[in-house]
Amino acid sequence: MPEKHLHIISFDIPWPANYGGVIDVFYKAKELSEQGINVHLHCFEYGRSYNGTLQKLFYEVNYYKRDISKKHLFKNIPYIVSTRVSEELATNLLKDNYPILMEGIHTSALLTDARFTGRKRFVRTHNIEHDYYQNLGKAEADLFKKYYFFNEAAKLKRYEHTLDKADALIAISKNDYNYFASKFDKVEFIPAFHPHTKIGCKTGKGDYVLYHGNLSVSENYNAVKYLATKVFNGLPYQLKVAGLNPPKHLVQLIKNFPNIELIENPDDEMLDKLIVEAHINVAITSQATGLKLKLLNTLYNGRFCLVNDKMLSGSKLDNLTIIANEASKMRATIKKIFSKSFTNNDIRERKRLLGLIYNNGDNVQKLIDLMF
Repeated sequence: MPEKHLHIISFDIPWPANYGGVIDVFYKAKELSEQGINVHLHCFEYGRSYNGTLQKLFYEVNYYKRDISKKHLFKNIPYIVSTRVSEELATNLLKDNYPILMEGIHTSALLTDARFTGRKRFVRTHNIEHDYYQNLGKAEADLFKKYYFFNEAAKLKRYEHTLDKADALIAISKNDYNYFASKFDKVEFIPAFHPHTKIGCKTGKGDYVLYHGNLSVSENYNAVKYLATKVFNGLPYQLKVAGLNPPKHLVQLIKNFPNIELIENPDDEMLDKLIVEAHINVAITSQATGLKLKLLNTLYNGRFCLVNDKMLSGSKLDNLTIIANEASKMRATIKKIFSKSFTNNDIRERKRLLGLIYNNGDNVQKLIDLMF
């Protein structure tokens, strides 16, 4: 059998795989490599350092400096696309005729390059990006950033028709699939790739609720403010909030609540322990976009998982979570969950349903069939 080669263009260096988008990129590329595909990985670099791990895993790894200069803010194409246009990348890709997988609309500039007409090109959509930026704009207090997010959302909406030039779009969630399938002909749904190979949940009870996330992101610190002031205020249960770089205003707010503890910048080992030991992992969002990979992490490793419906966002995980949307419903649900134990039956059901949808081996086969 002839060797199979694939170019993957990543919007960032995907290792360490420690935030949503790069988790999917890294574990997808790793799974492809384990299935015998020669992966040529191309990474845009800004703020993350080169990593020997990638060189060991993949056939070839190339790095390109992302040009984040302000001149790109004044272009017609979105900033996240314009800053990832690279002639060096194009030259490398033109050395052969292998298929190209572009990670996110961010890396899709090649679709408009006439030199690649007729080449097999696929785009993994990580989000409905203009919705995502619109929501970031709504949540942002800083006026300059607010303008940037709204302006970027408008550019992304105008630019989106470019995706029609791809051989197929590969949506990460069912909601995203429904959206793109209503606009484009060739759309496939392949769920997120992830690091989990087995269920690590404990039976029994924990004595606290955990919320975790990158606390420097407005969506996440707003979620913590909501939980503190509307849900846990006066509740007889402890909430632990764990995450990266909490802003000062959040640190100050949490000091006002005796039943809330802040754990700043926990390492991976500590965070894993917090997830496993909690009685409830709570995950809420104001944005029904993309797939929240931290939700998958809590389902593979934690006990009960309490979410609002926007968190599920077409992830097909409804049957494994407990859904509550209003603060009063959340308060009542938390009381109810604390009267229960997490059982072996709960673990079996989780194993069954996660294996049906989020099986890396099955999903990578769909990808290989599509591209080769």
